[in-house]
Formats: sequence, C-alpha cells, structure tokens
Amino acid sequence: MDSYSFLSNADLGAYDDLYQQFRQDPNSVSPDWRKFFEGFEFARTDYDAPSEGGGAAEAVAPEKFQKEIAVSNLIGAYRQRGHLFAKTNPVRERRKHEAPILLESFGLGEADLDTTFQAGARIGLGPATLRDIVAHLEQTYCGSIGVEYKFVRTPEVIEWLESRMEACRNTPDFGPEDRNHILRKIHEAVAFENFLHTKFVGQKRFSLEGCEAIIPALDTIVEHGSEHGIKEYVIGMAHRGRLNVLANILGKTYDDIFTEFEGKAFGIDGFAGDVKYHMGFSSDKSTRNGENVHLSLTPNPSHLEAVNPVVEGIVRAKIDHRYGGDEKQIVPILIHGDASIAGQGIIYEVLQMSQLAGYRTGGTVHVVLNNQVGFTTDYIEGRSSTYCTDIAKTTLSPVFHVNADDIEAVVYVTQLALEFRQRFHRDVFVDILGYRKHGHNESDEPRFTQPTLYKLIGKHPNPLQVYSNKLVETGKMEEADIRKMEQEFKSFLTDRFEESKQRESAKVMSFLEGEWSGIRRALNEDFDYSPETGVEEPRFRELAQRMTTLPEDMQFFPKIRKLYEDRWKMVADTDRLDWGMAENMAYATMLDEGRPVRISGQDVGRGTFAHRHAVVTSEDDVKYVPLNHLNDHQERFSIYNSLLSEYGVLGFEFGYSYSTPTGLAIWEAQFGDFANGAQIIIDQFISCSETKWQRMNGLVMLLPHGYMGQGPEHSSARVERYMELCADNNMQVANCTTPANLFHILRRQLVRDFRKPLVIFSPKDLLRHPQCVSSVAEFTEGTRFREVIDDAGVEASQVRRVLFCTGKIYYELLARQQEQQHLNTAIVRLEQLYPVPEVQLREVVRRYSNAEQWVWVQEEPENMGALSFIARQFGKRQLTPAPLRLIARRESSTPATGFAKIHAIEQKELIDKAFAA
Repeated sequence: MDSYSFLSNADLGAYDDLYQQFRQDPNSVSPDWRKFFEGFEFARTDYDAPSEGGGAAEAVAPEKFQKEIAVSNLIGAYRQRGHLFAKTNPVRERRKHEAPILLESFGLGEADLDTTFQAGARIGLGPATLRDIVAHLEQTYCGSIGVEYKFVRTPEVIEWLESRMEACRNTPDFGPEDRNHILRKIHEAVAFENFLHTKFVGQKRFSLEGCEAIIPALDTIVEHGSEHGIKEYVIGMAHRGRLNVLANILGKTYDDIFTEFEGKAFGIDGFAGDVKYHMGFSSDKSTRNGENVHLSLTPNPSHLEAVNPVVEGIVRAKIDHRYGGDEKQIVPILIHGDASIAGQGIIYEVLQMSQLAGYRTGGTVHVVLNNQVGFTTDYIEGRSSTYCTDIAKTTLSPVFHVNADDIEAVVYVTQLALEFRQRFHRDVFVDILGYRKHGHNESDEPRFTQPTLYKLIGKHPNPLQVYSNKLVETGKMEEADIRKMEQEFKSFLTDRFEESKQRESAKVMSFLEGEWSGIRRALNEDFDYSPETGVEEPRFRELAQRMTTLPEDMQFFPKIRKLYEDRWKMVADTDRLDWGMAENMAYATMLDEGRPVRISGQDVGRGTFAHRHAVVTSEDDVKYVPLNHLNDHQERFSIYNSLLSEYGVLGFEFGYSYSTPTGLAIWEAQFGDFANGAQIIIDQFISCSETKWQRMNGLVMLLPHGYMGQGPEHSSARVERYMELCADNNMQVANCTTPANLFHILRRQLVRDFRKPLVIFSPKDLLRHPQCVSSVAEFTEGTRFREVIDDAGVEASQVRRVLFCTGKIYYELLARQQEQQHLNTAIVRLEQLYPVPEVQLREVVRRYSNAEQWVWVQEEPENMGALSFIARQFGKRQLTPAPLRLIARRESSTPATGFAKIHAIEQKELIDKAFAA
C-alpha cells in the first residue's frame, strides 16, 4: 500500500514501533512519516499510561491518533489506487476495476472533513483539514493524470516521484511563452492532418487525429531534454502518426511529404523504396534555448513493434562509440500503439534487455499512442491486463496515464518522465489516452465494428478546439490571436503544396554521410573477386601469441590453460589452425587495425559447442577476455551472452551494426534453426533495408548448420529461407569449409568499402574435424576469401564427373573419393552461395572440359537447402554444358529424422548416389 507496507496493519503496536524508531533516529523513517511524527502531538498522558496489561503498545490509542492513522492510510490508498479513478479517457467512461476510494472505508466521514490533521504533512500541506487533503489527492492522482509507481521497490524512486507530483498536484502552470508554443505545436499537428485529409482524399496516411497530443509531447522531450544535456534522440514508431512526426518534430519539409503523396518516384537506380509512412529521416534541430540536438526516426516495416530492438541497438552503438559510454547524452524514444504494446512479445524481450550490461541504453522513454482500438478490435478484446502498459511492471518502470485532450497535462507529464529517465536511467512509460477519428486507414469504415464509440468520437471536438477554448475561457489568450495563427499556417501549407506540384521526383536522404562517409554503394563487379584480406606473417604470429597468453597470476581450470597452450602450438609448432583459432585470429587482427568487434547471442562467450572460449573464467569467477589484452592501441572486443531471445537480440545487433559502419557486429544463433524466432528481423530488415530505405548494414549472422543425426531441430539452419530472400546483391550467404576461409570472410566485411549483411552457415562437426584445418600461410599476405574451392587432388583431364556441394558434406564426399580412389570425380566446394560467384564457377567448369556429369549434392531434403536456388541459378546462367543432376534426401515436411541410425543410412545413400555410375 505504501513505502512501508506494514503501516496498513491494523495492529497499533506497529505504529508505536515506528514512532519509537523515529524517536531514536528521525532519519530511519521515510520523509513523509518523519514530517508526520514531527508535526503530530501525541496525547502522551493518555497514550503512555500503562493499561492493566502493562504496556504502552497494548494501550488504547486515543481517537484522534486513530483518525490520523486513517488519514495516512487514505493518502496511501490514493497513491496506490488513484490512477484507477483518474479522468484519463476523453471520449467514454472508463472501466470500473475496483471499489472507489471512500472515506467510510477508512473509518472517516463527513464530520471529519473540516478537522485538521497532521497527516497533511505527508503530502506537503502541513497541518490541513481532511477536505483540503482529499482535494489535494484528487487533483494529484485522479485528475487528467493517473500514475502507477507504487510497485517500484526503490524508496528513493518513490520518494522522488511523490515529492515532484504532490508539490504541484500534478497540475502544470505554464507561462505565456510556453502556452503559446504548446498551442502552436498542437495546431501544427491538427492542421497538418486536416490539410492532408482535404488534399489527398482517400489516400492512406494512418492519421494521428484523436492523438495529436503526442506532437507537443515529443516536442517537449526535445526542448526540455536539451536542458538536461541530451544531444541526440533516436525514435522508433509504427505507421500511425509517422507523417506528422516527420513533419512537425523532425522537420521533414511539407513539400517533400506532399511530393510523395503525388506518387513521384525517387529516381535512384536499385532503390525500390517503401511507402511514405515507413521511411526514416534524420535532422539537426535548434531548440528554443539555443541548443542543437540530432533527431533520427528509424525506418520501420508494417510489423508494428519490430523496430524497438533496432532503435536500442542504434543507441547503444552511439553510446559506445560516439558518447564515450555516457548514457545521459542520447535517449531512445519508442512510440507504441495500445494494441501492439499489449499484444506483441517483442515488447517483453526488449524490456528484459533494458538493464543488462550488454544491451542497456540508460533507459527508454516509451510513449503510447493509445487510441483504444486495434484495427477493428476493441481494447477489451485485445488484452487481459487492466492497462495496455501493464508489462512495464516487469521492469519496475513507472507509468503515467494522461488524457490526450489535456494538452498541458501531456506536456507536463512527459517532462516529468524524461527527468525520471535522466535521473534513474530506467525505462518510463507515458500512456497518452486519446482516440482514433477514422478507421484503421482513412478509407476504412469504423462504424462497421464500433458504432457506439464512433458516435461519441463524431461529436467530440478535436484537441486544438479543446485547448483553444480553454485558453480563451480562462483569459489566457485572445480568440483573434488563435484564429490568426491558424490562418497563417494554413496559407503556409497551401504554398508548400503548390511547390510540390512543380517537383519532378521525390527526394531521399543520403545516408553516406557522417559516420558513414567513406562507404559507397556496391557495384555488380565488386562481387567477381574478393579483396586481399591476409595479414603480414610476423604480425599474425605476434597477435596469436598475445591472444593465447593467459595471466600467470590468475588461477584457471587446467583444461582452459591447456586449450590456450594448444592454440599457440597450432601457430608455433603444428601449423594446423582449427576453426576456433581462426575465428579468434580474425577478431584479433581487426582489433589491432582499430576496428571494434561485438558479438552477442546465447552462450557466445564459450560458444555452444565449446569452440570459441573468447571469455575465460578464473577459479574465483573473474572473467578474462584475452582479445582485450593484445596491445595498447587496439579497439575494444565486446562479447555478451544474451538473454534467451532471438527476435529482440538480432534486432538489437542489426541496430548496432546500422550505427557502426567501421566495426563488426555479429549475432550467433545457439543452433541455426533458432533464427526462425527472429524471422521478422531477417525478412523485414536484414534482407531488404538497402532496397527499401537505402540503409546499408554489415551485420554477420552465424548459424550452426549440418546434419549430424541430432534430430529435426538441430540439423538445419533452413538454408532455403535465406536463398529465397537473395536478389539485387542484397546480402551474402556462405557455408565455409576451412578455418582460413572463415577468417577471410569475416575480415572482408570491413576491408570492403561497402557493407552487406552476411549469413554464415557455421559448422558443428567441423569445429574439431581433423581435416578441417588451415596452415599459417593461408592467413598471410596475398590471401583472400575463396568463393569457390576447386579440387586440387585430381587431374582435370581425367575428370568425368564434377560434384558441386557446400558445407560439411564435402568432407564425407572427400572421404569416399579417397577411400575408393574415384580419380575421375572432382569435388568442387561452393563456399559462397550468394552473390553467385559466376566468374569463378565458369573458370572451374572450363577446367573440366572432359566432364560428362555435373551434379549438385546436398544433405538437406530436396525441398530444402540450396537445391532449388542452385538449380535455378545454374540453369538461367547456363553455367554447365549439361543440366545439373540433383542429389538430396527425399522431400520432407521436417528437416531431418530424429533417429541416429536412420540418419546414418540416409547419409550413406547420398554418398553412394553421388559416386554411382
């Protein structure tokens, strides 16, 4: 009920204990109780006199004291439950969840209203009548603002919130300049929507009408935040209201928006574009106090909340690389719909990331654009919780519910939320409760499904009318001045509309500026050959030695020390580097070159298959990261075991890479098939962000893949899903078979002067396969990633059959070839599946001029894997003189059998077919 829950106890001895505690040390009780005890004069003669039972605690407390306690409990009830009765709904009665707060429930009544109570000190009134205390509480907790905060477990937070809210009764008192600015912003929001509605009849814009208050809310975050040292904001939101935010917060010109409504193309080759209410934008803005802030709105698809982790990743990257770890200088703002925040699981994933070391961003300001309906679904059908924001309680984040018609209350409470974020670096929610004037879009008819609600909405004045009337009625502004403002802005919009008609094409912002300067768009010929990515041998050996040296003064599990000693021997003695060593050397060389590397995913520190060991733990549980101890000039290596999330974490890493063009960001799936939990990020961001939004990204996805008899869940990373997304050189897909090729493909990501996402089907079986090793010479100067690896063990003129394959099955084919001396069969490895390495493939095909059979062999079923993609690409490009013969498991609805013996039989059949006459 209150900061000290036992105070709701009926045992008066508990109050006496608290009082005695106060007498010994006034600072041992909360400030409001301290004020209460300081001001209250106990009836000592009656109270201290021992009863027949003998103790003060057993004495019958005087009636006045009991009344004081009752008033204190009443105060606690308003703080705890007042939000349930706040006047936050502008268009209809709110649902009744609990019995109202009645005086009689606390042993009080009408006769007590004019009695003075010392409990008034708890809310800053000092001694006050019960009537004044109730009025104060009603205004603070049951007016246009309802606040949920008592579930927070930090007394400092609770005391800070109560002192801020109760001091002003949650009622703002803005001066003339601020009122004029607020009026201007709500006018811009309303007038812009009205203008679009009349000029572009029937076109989708996902109107903000009914929730225009979000514009002054966002504006006050920008303006007020600059006074708190904030330099940058990154905003994520879905489509509703996006055009209004672009125009009236980020400053995208009205004529640019009107041009897009005219349907004019962008005029850039290879840029398919996206609908106008999905596009991103960024700008620099000068605030009223003269500070400059940077604003960016992240592009987002129609998956309503998918952008949330992307925004968090962008912000974290900027905190790490631009703001030196200072979370106070940049703030993420996420704008939610009420239906989506209640229904989308990504909300929970992102919230659970908010306080984790690898993902925290110093607190997010969540603003809910609550229009009380999702498409056609009423809110009572859209959630089981009382509020759409109840998920905030999982991270003890305060929630402010506010009536969208009370613009000044919206502005005030948003300022308070921002101050909370800056002080406590935790998430905070502002639930702006309004309505949706039209249907889901402007041509939709909402009365089909919500007749009663839309009768109310049809009669309801817009927020500008409500605020204007209030200002005129209270004498704070003249109606003539308001009308003048309206006319001037309407004329301004009309002029911009006429200008847009003269434009031949729409304009898209270039992202190859600022931190992306020096990066260019890729050309088709860039994919013919990979650049050299080898390093000088002395430097390679020096980094290997430093990376494999553990501190002598730390005690490690003996196997850890041996593992690192063996890794050094790979370079110094055996000249056979395995997968884990090659991967770590790729990172070491990039760090040494001043390029930061970040990896996250489930259990990535050690690696699911115990191959990476990038983080080692001493016997006293101290974490040690050898890659951060290479030299004094290196960049930072960041590696984080993630929460058990794919959707949220992959989105976060996409955002991190989005904002780190000179660094490498990697997400590793624990097993490759787990990536299907993040399919939205793959489909809507990774595979198409450059085509839709002109936004490059160099994110790497490591997806363990390979049939080892481990069942349907842990065999296939679903290669086919990625292949069907490939077009327009949008991303790279690889299935490497040598440690050196992994080394080079990772380094290639940053050596090239353009960025493309990279999907690597990383192995499990090959991590310790005795033949899956590379020599030092394969990593040094003059070497590069090999898109195609030809068979060096056959005489080309003798070859009659060429087997093309990718990934682990190569080693099984190789074993059969060598075992049975199939000297007329060559095995060619396709290391990069996309972009198709056509130049290298043609070179290989020309080499085998006597070949009669051309075969594609894969271990996945024929309706899965790369088979369909390869068949189509080889066919349309006519890469082989005869059609490909296709060998795979029979088509199946599941990736693999769950029985190891059946797996072995199937695998043998594949190899038999590959070498059959």
